[in-house]
Amino acid sequence: MNKFFTTCSIVVMALTGTTAAAEEYPSKTIEVVTHAGNGGGTDVTTRMMMLRARRELKADMVIVNKKGGGGAVAMDHYLTVPADGYSILTFTIGHAATVAKGKTKMVLDDIRPIARGTDDPQILMVKCGAYADANAFVAAQKEAPILYGTTHLGNIDDVSAFMFTKKGGMKTPKIVPFDGGGELATQLVAGAVNAAVLNLAEAGSQIDAGDVCPIVVLANERMAGLPNVTTAKEMGIDVSFSTVRGFAVHKDTPDAIAEKIETALLKAMNHSIYQGFLESVGLDSTSVVGSDEWGDQITTMVTDMESALKELGFIE
Repeated sequence: MNKFFTTCSIVVMALTGTTAAAEEYPSKTIEVVTHAGNGGGTDVTTRMMMLRARRELKADMVIVNKKGGGGAVAMDHYLTVPADGYSILTFTIGHAATVAKGKTKMVLDDIRPIARGTDDPQILMVKCGAYADANAFVAAQKEAPILYGTTHLGNIDDVSAFMFTKKGGMKTPKIVPFDGGGELATQLVAGAVNAAVLNLAEAGSQIDAGDVCPIVVLANERMAGLPNVTTAKEMGIDVSFSTVRGFAVHKDTPDAIAEKIETALLKAMNHSIYQGFLESVGLDSTSVVGSDEWGDQITTMVTDMESALKELGFIE
């Protein structure tokens, strides 16, 4: 009997301790681990989230930059920190590609999705006047391959171009990589490539000047900022790729703490300050979703990236 009561006491103490920890959380600074340098899209998104999340959680939050390996360094580092909610991982499409390639020790089962902060569709852009419309753009590629400019190899940009042309029955594109979106947009106008895979903010100035025209959005729905630009889905081409940025914690993070973080981050990113940031980069409130939808998207991203990268020869 004494053994029974002793066992019950241990269980009650453990449950009470977990509850107390959740009620006290957070009691110290929260680190947000990213792979991005200062000023990059992921860094800016993370900092904008933190502006209000600090207030919601009533705790300071700091960024910890772990650069390298397409997010591998950040993910491998994250596996070494405690699952106590005091460290949050920024997870992007680049991380999904790195996981798909097996370039990190992390697997999807190691993390618990919390919330998505941006869903920035890949856009195929051309020099204005180069093609009459999206149908002409596709028709030209069924006749002969064209040059696509990207900012990565073995990542979302060339995967987007490859899958669009493959599923649309077009010729396999020739890929030309550039150092960044700004350079790529400039070279598209100069005629170095026929099309570019970009996000809306990367070519904003050239679009405003009438030099670069978005021609196909690789998303399920038209973008609020580009209501007149057709989607691949509308053309019967089943391709949807986005530059996504969101947040996750360790899979073993106590439920009450993970839920507290999710509630705080969603409230922070639905605040007018963060929503204004989304609007400034051509996005809208649909970017922000909770753990269920974000978790499904992470799984789909890794699966799709693995399939495409195998076809492209980046994975054996």
